[in-house]
Amino acid sequence: MHVIGLISGTSVDGIDAALVDVAGSGQQLQVTLLAGATYPYPEALRQQILAVCADAPLSMAELANLDDQIAREFARAAIAIQTGQPPARLIGSHGQTVFHRPPGSEVSWPHPDGRPLKALGYSLQLGRGEVIAHLTGITTISNFRGADIAVGGEGAPLVPAIDAALLRHPRLNRCVQNIGGIGNVAYLEAGAMDYSGPTLGWDTGPGNVLIDLAVQHFSGGTQTYDRNGSWAATGTPCQALVEQWLEQDFFWQAPPKSTGRELFSEAYLNRCLEDAAAYDLSPEDMLATLTELTATSINHSYRQFLPRLPDQVLLCGGGSKNLYLRQRLQQQLPKTTVLTTDEVGLSSDFKEAIAFAVLAYWRQQNVPGNLPQVTGATRAVLLGEVHQGSEIGA
Repeated sequence: MHVIGLISGTSVDGIDAALVDVAGSGQQLQVTLLAGATYPYPEALRQQILAVCADAPLSMAELANLDDQIAREFARAAIAIQTGQPPARLIGSHGQTVFHRPPGSEVSWPHPDGRPLKALGYSLQLGRGEVIAHLTGITTISNFRGADIAVGGEGAPLVPAIDAALLRHPRLNRCVQNIGGIGNVAYLEAGAMDYSGPTLGWDTGPGNVLIDLAVQHFSGGTQTYDRNGSWAATGTPCQALVEQWLEQDFFWQAPPKSTGRELFSEAYLNRCLEDAAAYDLSPEDMLATLTELTATSINHSYRQFLPRLPDQVLLCGGGSKNLYLRQRLQQQLPKTTVLTTDEVGLSSDFKEAIAFAVLAYWRQQNVPGNLPQVTGATRAVLLGEVHQGSEIGA
């Protein structure tokens, strides 16, 4: 089956679209990437999304309009990715996350039998699936996080289930480390591809988000990211600051756990800049220090929460292109080989989009898509809401 996967991550760089051919069932999958592309948002829309992520107020009418605008951009991406390719029969759309609140420990309402209840998490992805289905004429599955949250899960990360199906190695323990705006890991214990043994996963902390915000700050908005890590590579990280920032509660919280721009935000960066004032750091030193925070938080997370360090780390996401970040991570994990997923046959640029194509395929097959040991859900459930394609195209 030809399936399109769509996602825009916490960096809000644009919509990643992957057209894939998926065959097989359950963990026994054959996935071939036919086409992948990133479609940038119109700049005004991107700035509006970033403002909402930073808590800018908006009315319900404005929220509805933003939801529809994002859906239209996702639909355009789905149509464009099929150019010169066989038509897709299904779309899996993650949408654009604008708010994510992990489950809380407080009792939010009494249970009828008197048991204490932990407050459910909340996660909002804009770009509603029914609009995408209507504009493309293709059945679209969206809102993948909701079902996991409803059974007590974090709603994220969801990709480790797909990593286990596509990237497990028979002899090597692997970590698949996505570095988008936020970093997340899947730990794949060695075994056959259909092995149902331990797969662990959680959000490790900031990926590119603080680095990108700092680049925009120091460049006066003329740059949006540190290409290849070349700016940070000219600086010297301040280890004292990294150690100070690692005392933040999130880094010591045991999995399952998830996070987002709600924590690692522009306000968080401003506090980091205030902390750095005592050290008189140059812009390049500050970028090197924030890059070190990302690398060190990944290393710290592995050493704190994994049963053993991996034989290989497979990087994906935009941060996998940051050569300085990769070098810093390799230095902190000297006995582990740091690669990208490209080097083992799976696109590092479009792996997340591929994952949501697979999750949509599983939903059509009635295969649960979450891993309770990763998200903290009480059970495995079907993920995603199904919106039937109409006959009215774009």
